[in-house]
Amino acid sequence: MTVGFVIKMNPICQGAQLLESKMQEESESEAKVDGETASDSESRAEASPPLIPADDTPEVLNRAFSSLSSRWKNWWVRGILTLAMIAFFFVIIYLGPLVLMIIVMCVQIKCFHEIITIGYNVYHSYDLPWFRTLSWYFLLCVNYFFYGETVTDYFFTLVQREEPLRILSKYHRFISFTLYLTGFCMFVLSLVKKHYRLQFYMFGWTHVTLLIVVTQSHLVIHNLFEGMIWFIVPISCVICNDIMAYMFGFFFGRTPLIKLSPKKTWEGFIGGFFATVVFGLLLSYVMSGYRCFVCPVEYNNDTNSFTVDCEPSDLFRLQEYVIPGVIQSIIGWKIVRMYPFQIHSIALSTFASLIGPFGGFFASGFKRAFKIKDFANTIPGHGGIMDRFDCQYLMATFVNVYIASFIRGPNPSKLIQQFLTLRPDQQLHIFNTLKSHLTDKGMLTAAAEDE
Repeated sequence: MTVGFVIKMNPICQGAQLLESKMQEESESEAKVDGETASDSESRAEASPPLIPADDTPEVLNRAFSSLSSRWKNWWVRGILTLAMIAFFFVIIYLGPLVLMIIVMCVQIKCFHEIITIGYNVYHSYDLPWFRTLSWYFLLCVNYFFYGETVTDYFFTLVQREEPLRILSKYHRFISFTLYLTGFCMFVLSLVKKHYRLQFYMFGWTHVTLLIVVTQSHLVIHNLFEGMIWFIVPISCVICNDIMAYMFGFFFGRTPLIKLSPKKTWEGFIGGFFATVVFGLLLSYVMSGYRCFVCPVEYNNDTNSFTVDCEPSDLFRLQEYVIPGVIQSIIGWKIVRMYPFQIHSIALSTFASLIGPFGGFFASGFKRAFKIKDFANTIPGHGGIMDRFDCQYLMATFVNVYIASFIRGPNPSKLIQQFLTLRPDQQLHIFNTLKSHLTDKGMLTAAAEDE
């Protein structure tokens, strides 16, 4: 799918123009030098003045809150837009897994666009050939590789049923490598004298962006296939932590947390942590009782649609837990009934509160390096899409690693699907090996074996 964007004149572009004029003056005096060092680029970026953020608040909100101070005006604008985004989040959850996957793809494309645009604006004066075209081409290649693997893994029966898909699946990695190799050769052919170093710098910029954006969005979709609860709870915990840290910091914040984000405070950080853990426990309890949330997302070949119906695993069945004696004396309870997933939710919410914000700090450092306030001005009061998802991508990786390490086991259905694609002699060899193993274990009697 393709998303088109119009780049308006904003503070980023204004700062880029200042950089462009300085870069052009220096490049004329160094015309005989073959290449520009990275230190030259850094010194020019540092020499540029900080950008003054434009007021991107809708006029209707400006008029509504014109009597308020800038601090409270920003509070109300952020609050209203936050509620609107949460409502939109509920809508796409209601529409089902397929819509969620499409939204993840759209978010990925927009985040990639915002990061690449920053590099393009800053270095536009050099008029680097094919930079933007190659960036989007590499995005296409990487998506083809990752999502081709996903289609083969989760829609194996459908792939084997259709001849074109079966061929693409069989040679998928070779096709992916060929596509990437084509882009690599195009980049080498586009190298221009005097700009070698800068072109390689932007080549690295593109690949780091792909690593951050595409890989993480791919992991988000993998988490979704494990069950919508593994998608919704982690994302909701990050959203809750972001909101509650802002609220606690706004009303009680006094102690600065980190220099990269001067507005972040220890009071907001600690308050957000406790609020997020409680929120994660409550949300997990509610969602664990519904099959549509806990069942893995699977593709039904008969109806050609996604299904989320199953017999819930022990992870989503109420269990009784004995409360430690120290806590019993405080709350007066001896036994508590809860879902095992709620225990896992404590790990998820803790990561969202303590480690997740470092994704935001990383993004803040990136923006400060280029003297910009936000990645874009897509959402008034919040910045760009990347400003809202900087912590989500870090969270997605953790959830995927957590599932692989502590939750997921071998999938029998996928093993059977692979077994059925083998040659008859290979299937017979596996059958005899499995029969001998079960007989040695005493799970298969001699009579049953004879039959």
